[in-house]
Amino acid sequence: MRLVIQRVSNASVTVENQIIGRIGKGILVLLGIEQSDSEEDVDWLVPKTLQMRIFSDEEGKMNCSLQDIQGDLLVVSQFTLHASTKKGNRPGFIAAARPEQAIPLYEMFIRKSEITLGKTVQCGSFGADMKVELLNDGPVTILIDSKNRE
Repeated sequence: MRLVIQRVSNASVTVENQIIGRIGKGILVLLGIEQSDSEEDVDWLVPKTLQMRIFSDEEGKMNCSLQDIQGDLLVVSQFTLHASTKKGNRPGFIAAARPEQAIPLYEMFIRKSEITLGKTVQCGSFGADMKVELLNDGPVTILIDSKNRE
């Protein structure tokens, strides 16, 4: 799984001119699932994401996590995070998981995040044409790949 984590002042996702998810201060996660992903990847990524210290403390240092600030979480599926650009100019998406595999893992990531945070997680609509708006705070953008645990 690949995640793009963005610290935001606010974010929203719109489908067919309807806002379906909206958050205030928190994290927007763009979540890409590949064929080799499993529940183990979700179990590693959820605490890593929610406990990542990317929010400022009283001294202005990034020492607080989403959990510490009781911030919001918006999760949006994005298969294009697994684009292969090795050959030519048209990206290939062969590594991206098919919906029948990806949807349960996407929903699992959301469910386990809700359990950990103790509140509802906002989300996009899997496979839909979505419009995502955000005000990146910092900007702070972190990339995480569960297959490359650095």
